[in-house]
Amino acid sequence: MHSYFLAFLAMFTLVSTPTLAVAADEEQAPPEIGYYALKPSIVSNLTGGPKYIRCDIQLMTEQAADIPKIELHSPALRHAILMLIAGQDGQQLLTRDGKEGLRKAALEASQAQLKELTGQTIVNDLYFTAYYVK
Repeated sequence: MHSYFLAFLAMFTLVSTPTLAVAADEEQAPPEIGYYALKPSIVSNLTGGPKYIRCDIQLMTEQAADIPKIELHSPALRHAILMLIAGQDGQQLLTRDGKEGLRKAALEASQAQLKELTGQTIVNDLYFTAYYVK
């Protein structure tokens, strides 16, 4: 009788474990991606070579419900990005590496600004949807 109990217990454990794992996965809702466009375009002077940059930026969040917070603080976000861009080397921003470096720095600046204002970084990524250096 003891061996039947152990066999039943082993079978119960094997059958119930995947069910528990699936239930835990179902409790975590997938992220609800949302985007916020910083409007109007960001325009700033540069040093050396090209003299200015104009770019359009979309901020991505994995919690679309946080978009009103991003919108509320968009003036502070624009300011942080403009201060980052001001005085950048125009020749460097013409390169792919320069553009990607600026994108990452702008994301970090946006996250830091939101962390200071809301206690959360909120923004998960930043995309240039238009990028012009002249």
